[in-house]
Amino acid sequence: MIHRSLAVLSVLGCSLLLIPAESSAQAQASCGPRHELVKLLADRYKEDPVGIGLSQPGQVLEVFASQAGTWSMVMTMPDGKACLIAAGDNWEMVTKAKGSPI
Repeated sequence: MIHRSLAVLSVLGCSLLLIPAESSAQAQASCGPRHELVKLLADRYKEDPVGIGLSQPGQVLEVFASQAGTWSMVMTMPDGKACLIAAGDNWEMVTKAKGSPI
């Protein structure tokens, strides 16, 4: 996951802020203007939005995923700055069966 964050960082260039991860199990966050990050996810990874929700007041969490199974989580701040907060592989859409607890 870290190599993917670094790829995002290199494409967005010096307009990004790199926040170092505390451990190798955590991804590094790559931040920049939302429209640039969304375009990069679409162009490079063929990822489109599959989920969205409010986190903190004014912060929006989005999940992007591709047909190939790659996925990214993006947090957008009220000022329009977006950060890639997690990314991975093997994304699967789960649908709840009627009467199922999950």
